[in-house]
Amino acid sequence: MKLIVFDVDGTLVDSQHLICAAMGQGFAAAGLPAPAREAILSIVGLSLPLAVARLAPEAAPDAHERITDGYRAAFMAARQMAHAPLYDGAADCLDRLAGRDDWLLAIATGKSRRGLVALVEAHGLQGRFVSMQTADDHPSKPHPSMLERIMAETGIGPGDAVMIGDTAFDMEMARAAGMAGFGVGWGYHPVPALHAAGAALVAADFAGLTAAIEEWAR
Repeated sequence: MKLIVFDVDGTLVDSQHLICAAMGQGFAAAGLPAPAREAILSIVGLSLPLAVARLAPEAAPDAHERITDGYRAAFMAARQMAHAPLYDGAADCLDRLAGRDDWLLAIATGKSRRGLVALVEAHGLQGRFVSMQTADDHPSKPHPSMLERIMAETGIGPGDAVMIGDTAFDMEMARAAGMAGFGVGWGYHPVPALHAAGAALVAADFAGLTAAIEEWAR
């Protein structure tokens, strides 16, 4: 059996516009100017409280709380109107991988469970993933807790598992869990940062990623 774990934002779905807009509204709720777009995208993948702390290190704890609450409210309101689109090729990749009886798919994301469930339902991805771990129940990436829980639930060890993600946090998490990390080049962290964090490879598109997973799993 092989275990293939996916990140979500920047890997399966392009949610950058929703994330940046919601973070801007969160900062506005705290009476603070919004960070630059590049700064916001650099923290995608972290749990929300840690992301806010990194974006506003000088702000008081109550301001962090207002930013966090404002972000959550804005993001979920936006999700009622439109959901983040899947990247081209993502659905085909998931369908191909899920079609194998000896491969298990899972998710490890910094999103909340509420947000993840809404996204999975919006894209009709129910039943694809045997485990979906979120920031609600674990320390923030790059702590390996999410991956350790998935391996414990599936009974698959790190030598037969791979983490797929678009950020250095994903690659560092994979390394901490003892498993391989495959980066994707279409997400929110630059390719050199993925390699520096330990990515075994960085795929240019989903066709290349699917081929790399199939080669790895032989």
